[in-house]
Amino acid sequence: MVITRATEYAIRAILYMSKFPPGEIVLKKDICQTQNVTPAFLTKIFQPMVKAGIVGSQRGVGGGFYLRHKPEDITVYDVFKAQEDPLHINKCLGDENCCERDNYCPVHGAWKEVRESMIQQLSEYNFARLAEEEEANLKKLMAMDKHEEAS
Repeated sequence: MVITRATEYAIRAILYMSKFPPGEIVLKKDICQTQNVTPAFLTKIFQPMVKAGIVGSQRGVGGGFYLRHKPEDITVYDVFKAQEDPLHINKCLGDENCCERDNYCPVHGAWKEVRESMIQQLSEYNFARLAEEEEANLKKLMAMDKHEEAS
């Protein structure tokens, strides 16, 4: 399974927005610039996010987007679900009539368990945690760069 480009960009944009207080409008142009995404694609990406209640939007000159919840209350799975749900690892999980073996196939059961495990993992990563990890990683990189310059 490969997530779509839209989901990848949605996750990156939500991570960026997680650095602002919930409800604070983040200008569309700033999201586009920092995430290297076109305004049209960002609008397309955020339509399902608005519909899911993750993001709010404001039109006009100072228009942009804002998080409708605290970053700790938004998970990677929430974003994935808004963009691509349902999560199908195999065709048999999406179309119950595609295989006559569904009732006894042990692989079908394995796919179900793997899917549930993936949902659980994606649900454990909230955007507050991811923002903290990003900040820590950037600090480490900056420290390494300073160390290399001093050498």
